[in-house]
Amino acid sequence: MLVNQLKTTALLGLLSGILVLAGYYLTGNEQGLFMGLAFAAISSFGSWYYSDKAVLMAYRAQPLARQEAPELYDLVASLANKAGLPMPTLFVVPTQTPNAFATGRDPEHAAVAVTQGILQLLSPEELSGVIAHELTHIKNRDTLTQAVAATLAGAITFVGRILSFGALYGPVTRDDRRDGNPLGILFLIILAPISATLIQLAISRTREFAADRGSAEITENPIALARALEKLELVGRQVPMNGNPAFSPLLIINPLSAEGLQSLFQTHPPTQERIRRLRELAQAKSAMNVSIS
Repeated sequence: MLVNQLKTTALLGLLSGILVLAGYYLTGNEQGLFMGLAFAAISSFGSWYYSDKAVLMAYRAQPLARQEAPELYDLVASLANKAGLPMPTLFVVPTQTPNAFATGRDPEHAAVAVTQGILQLLSPEELSGVIAHELTHIKNRDTLTQAVAATLAGAITFVGRILSFGALYGPVTRDDRRDGNPLGILFLIILAPISATLIQLAISRTREFAADRGSAEITENPIALARALEKLELVGRQVPMNGNPAFSPLLIINPLSAEGLQSLFQTHPPTQERIRRLRELAQAKSAMNVSIS
């Protein structure tokens, strides 16, 4: 767990560093450094405070009161209690695509959203595994980490496009150097956005494995989540989920899979690898129970 946290912190720092470096390469002076640093700070604060509202709005999530779904509400409350978390706000997403996500800047301001499709597809045990996965994201503050990563990656791409346009077609510094830094322009146009995307996705994939393990610990039933992932991938491919692609790392599973080089740009680790690890956890748990008895 500590290794994953250190890795995530390092990757977030690298994202911020790319944004600062992008400003310096463009202007060629310290002003660009301060500009990139300011942009990184503003982006991080905005994602920290407004990420939950943005994600819920992007997927048209509607608040779900206890009287509307008492069994689901009690299930989430029970799992949150086992995880040592306050009860999150529940939302339902009006789509038949089976999926779920968690959001919020901290456990006290967290929300869990499930789609109509996932409620119809999964058994209570499988749904428990999914909910516990999302609660682990909240407990580990992955919801904030992923939101900041997505915002920083988006900011790098945005700044790269806007500032590289200025570097190509107009002066970018106070002394009217129209040509700017050729290497900086190349970095802004191509390398910085690609690097930012890869770092963002690396953060997401790291956190997914940790959340799967956390689900297994909360429910003590890793096979339930493994079965849920199998169903989600199979049905999710047939019914794509609409929404802002920037928020796709928050979903429990990406319904679109890719092979070869395209797998580098997947928001989640391969589902079969996640299932394999969960089955290994189940075997280890079974072996431990046998040795104790």
